[in-house]
Amino acid sequence: MQRLGFIHDMMDVKVLILYVTARANYPMNSQEIYEVCYQDDCLSYFDVCTAIPEMVKSGHLQEVEEGLYVITDKGRHDGELTADSIAFTVKQRAENAVNRYNRQIKRSSFVKTQLIPRVRTWLTCVWMFAPTRVFLLRLPSNPRLLIIPTITSLCSPALRYLAMPVNVLR
Repeated sequence: MQRLGFIHDMMDVKVLILYVTARANYPMNSQEIYEVCYQDDCLSYFDVCTAIPEMVKSGHLQEVEEGLYVITDKGRHDGELTADSIAFTVKQRAENAVNRYNRQIKRSSFVKTQLIPRVRTWLTCVWMFAPTRVFLLRLPSNPRLLIIPTITSLCSPALRYLAMPVNVLR
């Protein structure tokens, strides 16, 4: 019985990884590559995690930081040659996923978070609009108004779009 879907072997996984990394504007980790490439039920995370080191070793991908990958010129050239082997629907869904990824990374780069140590156990967390370094909103720094148990919960993705200084008990 013939398998359904686009992904049939490791070569199909690598071709799809080349296709999406060529269209990504930012370095991607293996989880992001998997999420963008997951357009076919036959693709597994373990296939992606196996293919990425092989592609780094062959010179198609380059590790720019710990766990972040970009496509090389060799990978871009080979990806252009093999892009026709990707099914049209998979290619369209992958391209839409890469566009969403690019928009998300671009949008999150506009807001920066900074933790400033204050007296004793207090921190001030400041969110600012990065290009102009303008504060969009400020909350009173009264510690009774907002006490958050951990710094990681303070800097969660849901809050990073706000620009407010808040004192937090460490």
